[in-house]
Amino acid sequence: MVLFPGGGFVAIRSADNPDSLRGEGLDFVVMDECAFMQPEAWSEAIRPALSDRLGKALFISTPRGRNFFWDLYRRGGVDPDWASFTYPTSANPYIQPSEIEAARAELPEIIFNQEYLAEFVDSEGAVFRRIRDAAILQPLEQPLEGHQYSAGVDVAAAVDYTVITVLDVNTREMVALDRFNRVDYPVLEDRLLATYCKWHLDGMVVESNSIGAPVIDHLREHDINIIPFTTTNTTKHDIIQRLQSAFEHGLIHIIDNPILVGELLSYESKRTPSGNYTYSAPEGQHDDCVMSLAFAWYSISNDAWLIS
Repeated sequence: MVLFPGGGFVAIRSADNPDSLRGEGLDFVVMDECAFMQPEAWSEAIRPALSDRLGKALFISTPRGRNFFWDLYRRGGVDPDWASFTYPTSANPYIQPSEIEAARAELPEIIFNQEYLAEFVDSEGAVFRRIRDAAILQPLEQPLEGHQYSAGVDVAAAVDYTVITVLDVNTREMVALDRFNRVDYPVLEDRLLATYCKWHLDGMVVESNSIGAPVIDHLREHDINIIPFTTTNTTKHDIIQRLQSAFEHGLIHIIDNPILVGELLSYESKRTPSGNYTYSAPEGQHDDCVMSLAFAWYSISNDAWLIS
């Protein structure tokens, strides 16, 4: 808090707990990154504190879907007491245009539009684009001489499928897909080990959640490079966005397998009430191939096999 000789003050507070914002009347408030705050921070804490002094408010934020910040933004031009403005990143004179173009080339279109063009986007529905353009390959029977390979594995229990996806590190093309279920753990582990040896893998990213942890422990007894991956909402968002960007920018080619293509086409994103996004297969369907491919792409796009 900064106190002024005339009795005024400027204070900075976190909105993580909206109740902590309750207090004395306010003349002016700036809510920075407002779209990432809980709606109650405004409606139940800040708004009442402005009333007795007829205070003003400035809302600043990167959009985050069509949440309550979107509702506030739409009041500009409709309500005479409200005004709304949008500025893309290019309006900032301190950011080089080349950096913006580099981001455009790397990021999924929907993410670029939100983060750099300040557009309110709604990513409900299908996640991946240009799948048909990428699904042009047939499986390879054997590794190519001089090529490096890495794999991603989604380990599943009885109901779902365990899927192994092998990618060529050099060409970033998918060369093999193995999908199976209802096998005993020793058989599952032998199958993973056989894939590792056949393709002389640089590394294999294996999901460590649930039954993946003991599988990883057993595989490491063979002195091979296993990279554990713990799937959380945050890490899942990261690897799905990486794969999403790869398809959009034509960086990846995959095997024209009907199960894999079907999973990619039907994979969905949904926005939660808090403004976050979740990714999954439609109810009653599988996403094992999608996750295995995402792990494999992570392994070569992030050089995970070098830092395990």
